[in-house]
Amino acid sequence: MNTVRLSPEDNVVTAIAPLEVGQEGAIQLIPRGHKMATADIAKGAPVRKYAQVIGYAAEDIARGAHVHTHNLEFRNVDREYEFSTNLREAAPAAHQDTFMGYRRPTGRVGTRNYIAVLTSVNCSATAARMIAEHFTPDRLAPYPNLDGVTAFVHGTGCAMGGDGTGFELLQRTLWGYARNPNVGGVLMAGLGCEMMQIDWLIEAYGLTPGPLFQVMNIQDVGGLRATVDMGIRKIEAMLPLVNEAEREACSASELMVALQCGGSDAWSGITANPAVGHACDLLVAQGGTGVLAETPEIYGAEHLLTARAADRAIGDKLIDLIRWWEDYTRRNRGNMDNNPSPGNKKGGLTTILEKSLGAAAKGGTTPLTGVFKYAEPVTARGFTFMDSPGYDPASVTGQIASGCNLVCFTTGRGSAFGSKPAPTMKVATNTQMYDRLTSDMDVNAGRILSDGASVEEVGREIYEMWLRMASGEHSKSEAQGLGDYEFVPWQVGAVM
Repeated sequence: MNTVRLSPEDNVVTAIAPLEVGQEGAIQLIPRGHKMATADIAKGAPVRKYAQVIGYAAEDIARGAHVHTHNLEFRNVDREYEFSTNLREAAPAAHQDTFMGYRRPTGRVGTRNYIAVLTSVNCSATAARMIAEHFTPDRLAPYPNLDGVTAFVHGTGCAMGGDGTGFELLQRTLWGYARNPNVGGVLMAGLGCEMMQIDWLIEAYGLTPGPLFQVMNIQDVGGLRATVDMGIRKIEAMLPLVNEAEREACSASELMVALQCGGSDAWSGITANPAVGHACDLLVAQGGTGVLAETPEIYGAEHLLTARAADRAIGDKLIDLIRWWEDYTRRNRGNMDNNPSPGNKKGGLTTILEKSLGAAAKGGTTPLTGVFKYAEPVTARGFTFMDSPGYDPASVTGQIASGCNLVCFTTGRGSAFGSKPAPTMKVATNTQMYDRLTSDMDVNAGRILSDGASVEEVGREIYEMWLRMASGEHSKSEAQGLGDYEFVPWQVGAVM
């Protein structure tokens, strides 16, 4: 068979290889990864995949026809939700898994040990980069327990409303990076007159300056060069202190993994995302935490998550986010179906409903235990959700700020994404892309289709790599040095 049907209720199948006219009943050429109708579908009737509605026929569609953007239309979600009707607890773990991590004074556990140079405003970005770039591998060689000195710079911090959503998002993001367990020391650099005042951040979040948390402003220090010199001296004093941290055996329950996808294709919801979902179930069984995000990319699948909500309040929080996004896109003259991207569509995805149903599979099958704002600390264990846009760098930035110490990123079209201070591993959805981008892909979930591997087998492979990465093994993106330019706080609100 050159097609795959995901549910008996579906009226489309997905082509594993290009279908010529006459092949598998095709009456048109069906590109690889694209959908073919398995029954006549009348105009206005629902089109089903994953046993769920992914859109409506924009015209009469004949059996064997290509189903894609030319004849499948999107409609906004409007449904009644069920809450807590599909609660399946994780199967008990046979034994407690461990990894070698950095146990912090707060009790949290890091998988890496970085010094972070954070900026309150774009005006101090150059100073921060100059400071971090001073600490070359040669200069850090005497400190083997240190993973690096990294500047996290951004393009905002001023000309923004001081009491609006955007200001709160940036505050939470900066605070979240400062307290991420993968960060052993922090230097925060500002200009001095910006809206995002460092003193306000310290007061709002109870941060305490000390040997491992230093602050400075260019205007107070006396200019760019003086700031860079002072910043270098401050970090030089931190180096031996941060280097004192040593890896020790820690429970897998201390892992918090950001579940992410980008450059998705038709195979994302068939191979990689379900495999990551199984890995998430294995982690939850150990007492660990998986954090799903990208709210626009669960749109149309949120009813599957409300049914898994541990209680009604958690489910209501998720629906509130969906309503906010509908309003947000409407106010900005956008459309929830603006996502999928052109690359997603070329890979066979047609509507956001289809993409979301596949993306939600990364969350596995266990109860949804918490719903959190962007960059808000994730305090629940188990499978959780954090609000974010579908734009990968902004979404991962929020997940790391929320406390994630690892990132797992699935991709079908291909991606060169990486992140710091929490490293990213990438999972390929199909073998063809994995073979083409082997230097960037860590796991080939395409084996589920090409080699007959099971979702559970690949999920176990992913989970075991999480443990190895948490103990210090480099992912391919990490080994290539990615992560210095992927800090992208979500910007919301007026720039004035």
